[in-house]
Amino acid sequence: MQMNWDAAAAAVRAAADWADDAPGGAVVLFDTDGVRASAAAGVESLATRVPFGVESVVRYASVTKHVFASFVLAEADVIGLDDPLGAHLPALAPLTAAVTVRQALGMTGGLPDTREALTLLGLSVFTQSFAPDLLAFHTALPGLNYPAGTEVHYSNGGYRLVEEALRGHGRLFDDYLRDHLRGPHGLGFKAAEMWTDPVRGLCPGYWHDGRGWQVGLQGMHLSAAGSLTGSARDLAAWGGLLLRGEGEFAGRLAALSATGHLRDGRATGYGLGMRHHMVGGRDLVGHGGSQPGFKSYILLDPLAGAGCIVVANRDDVNSTALAERVMAALYGAALPVAENAMTPGLYVAPTGADWIEVNAQAVTRLDDTIAVYPDGAGGVDSRAPTSPLHLRMEGEDVVGTAGHAPARFQPARPEAVPATLDGLWRADPFGAMLEIYRGAVVMGAGPTRRAMPLQSLGGGRYLFTLHDGPWVRRVCLNEMGGDRFQLALSRARSVEYRRISGS
Repeated sequence: MQMNWDAAAAAVRAAADWADDAPGGAVVLFDTDGVRASAAAGVESLATRVPFGVESVVRYASVTKHVFASFVLAEADVIGLDDPLGAHLPALAPLTAAVTVRQALGMTGGLPDTREALTLLGLSVFTQSFAPDLLAFHTALPGLNYPAGTEVHYSNGGYRLVEEALRGHGRLFDDYLRDHLRGPHGLGFKAAEMWTDPVRGLCPGYWHDGRGWQVGLQGMHLSAAGSLTGSARDLAAWGGLLLRGEGEFAGRLAALSATGHLRDGRATGYGLGMRHHMVGGRDLVGHGGSQPGFKSYILLDPLAGAGCIVVANRDDVNSTALAERVMAALYGAALPVAENAMTPGLYVAPTGADWIEVNAQAVTRLDDTIAVYPDGAGGVDSRAPTSPLHLRMEGEDVVGTAGHAPARFQPARPEAVPATLDGLWRADPFGAMLEIYRGAVVMGAGPTRRAMPLQSLGGGRYLFTLHDGPWVRRVCLNEMGGDRFQLALSRARSVEYRRISGS
């Protein structure tokens, strides 16, 4: 295929358009021989005003996942992809223990996401928590978001559990980086355990609160779902190493990007920390990352031996779109335009906590907003293996598949919030408590106490909006009967509360 490197280089320069006095980032285009074009803009730190460059160190966030999966593949004598998690973590609840390593890494395991589950207990993104306690927390989670192998939805929980399984065997992620990447290949990759751990040269990341830039922070132990740090140059060099497939990395990219499958044999488009993209009719593979103050993306064309990476120390960057634009320019291809002809509004499943909101270019499902594109048959497709949606209108309902599972959503029909919900509620066995008072969920104590009004969807389902630093979460409360309700977000759907006092 003829590739237009000049056009792609121009797209690289256009992508790095951040202001000189604001947080910024870098974009690198490369092939198997090295860097073909790069550009950087903005500053590493609003305190020092040092210009951002390709050597600036950032948090890669979830781009970490495929590097960690490479570590897992290298430890096949210790842990196998088809091993159940319980073979290595015997204290896990039965449903969690039966999830395989492959399902945990491939987003088909239904494992609740750690961070979102903590949100449902009222714990802030800033609250500090450590690996042993978080493993105990996962051990206490009684259920899955969905039966393993029946659906796909993004979660970091599986990567945390597989890392803890390897830790139990004395195998550490950062040791792998030292022995296989930092030493032999000179890559500056470092896996930090906590956000507050010192990392040489690490830039602060920033998010904007509407008034000004704020420094990003996460209190939870990072885990191999998103612990990796390094520069744009390091990430591009790693991409080149995968594309060349030399030495111990021969066949590694193919192994990481091999699509997973559901129980019924359907392909998911997601491998081991890598998802598939169609750009200009070509099958590309890659992954993005997002943490408070940081965005990243790696996008590779295995057949052409080319790729693009994006890193930024500001979390308003659409790193996926930037990487796709560069690769589309390389091919002289046009990217699809997000568009949604479905009737806008809120919809809810006939039963349970599942809900969607339709707007002009996107669908939000359980607070996960994803762009959608015309499918050519009157419906829309998210084109996203991590959040697959294929939906259409059927009368006034929205039907199709969500996460590859059959789905039907009916228009929300709000009702009055019943006074019988008022009271104190407790999430066993975690000890979390909340109050419902006059139609609002009340969480926190003292200066952190906040009341969040319930918005009815009908049928005993309600939304409330929780503000937590850089994040705004819309949580679904689903009445289950018997003085019980569940709280649900897209990545955590199994936290249940029981009444302890009140009506």
